[in-house]
Amino acid sequence: MTKTKHDLIEFVYDTLQIYSKRDVIAIVETFFELIKNSLEEGEEVTLSGFGKFRVIEKAQRMGRNPKTGDKAVIPARRVVAFKPSMILRQKVNRG
Repeated sequence: MTKTKHDLIEFVYDTLQIYSKRDVIAIVETFFELIKNSLEEGEEVTLSGFGKFRVIEKAQRMGRNPKTGDKAVIPARRVVAFKPSMILRQKVNRG
């Protein structure tokens, strides 16, 4: 089952029960905004026990259109990479 930001907000709101729904929405939005802004600046974001987000610079390269087989230039770009922590990997692989 896919989890959404809305599901996260509901979980935090139901679990803590000390903040208003409006406060929880602001907290979650601020958390994600901080991560987005850091990645836009090229900074790594490490969440202990969860993993590390970082931006990777990919160089321009030649590729191929899978439908037609025609060669095409894939432009240089920046992509976000995630490396899970050892704790997260162990929990995921336990199941």
